Amino acid sequence: MKADLFLITPPFTQLNTPYPATAYIKGFLNTKNISSVQADLGIEVILALFSKKGLNNLFEEATQKKSNADFSFNAQRLLALKEEYLKTIDPVISFLQGKNPTLALQICLEDYLPEASRFAQLEELDWAFGAMGTQDKAKHLATLYLEDLSDFIVECVDPNFGFSRYAERLGRSANSFDELYGVLNQELTYIDKILMEILHQRIEFVQPKIFLISVPFPGNLYAAFRCAQYVKKHFPDVKISMGGGFANTELRSLSDARVFEFFDFITLDDGELPIELLFEAVTKNHPFSLYKRTFLLEDGKVIYRNDAL
Repeated sequence: MKADLFLITPPFTQLNTPYPATAYIKGFLNTKNISSVQADLGIEVILALFSKKGLNNLFEEATQKKSNADFSFNAQRLLALKEEYLKTIDPVISFLQGKNPTLALQICLEDYLPEASRFAQLEELDWAFGAMGTQDKAKHLATLYLEDLSDFIVECVDPNFGFSRYAERLGRSANSFDELYGVLNQELTYIDKILMEILHQRIEFVQPKIFLISVPFPGNLYAAFRCAQYVKKHFPDVKISMGGGFANTELRSLSDARVFEFFDFITLDDGELPIELLFEAVTKNHPFSLYKRTFLLEDGKVIYRNDAL
């Protein structure tokens, strides 16, 4: 599906409440007859990771990185229960997506899911959820099951992993770009590689002229830069722009030119008009392009354009 713009939310935001910004922007672009595709890559990465194939690859990656003696007791327990995790992961994800609600009864029997350290928190579940709370109780147990796997990922594969944030510490220290810039010049992590594989497939499929990345929170910033870095390297003709809540609050005084090794534009506040003007600038080749609430690089210097229309 070829489209002019590809809009993403990078990993990770809350999985049960997808961030709506890219959907709103796509709706606006539809009214302007500008073709676009939007995606939540956080959800796509989670679905790839938490699948039978994804977990099998994860366990293999972990055992290649460490010997068994280097694992904590909890990680060793997860490895010992590998086959149980591989057997249950696809049904559990299907249940959490609302596709298999009848699985709740099996989950609530408490001998269906493999259990590691997170299940030590289980106390008085019947009191908490009651006889009528089967679905909610099952969701709670399934969440503990996934959190056990998350603990394993953090310990054995990628210490920056989190379900609703990824390398958030780097985003929170964004008043200086030095640390994030240094990390971006290191090798891709295991989670990065999954993300880049999905991103590559998406860019090849959409073939956009402009790649828009919405960064709502600090926990999305690292992945946003990784995505931009990858597209710059492998799809150099695609223009890349960042917007979203993080840019609106944390990048209003942007001056570090290194940011533009990754992005061509950074827009602030409501994205509709800045993006419409970006589209005009990129696709129409006007000799004098107009920009609204947009940072860009000119003659090696960061400038802010808020042109009168």
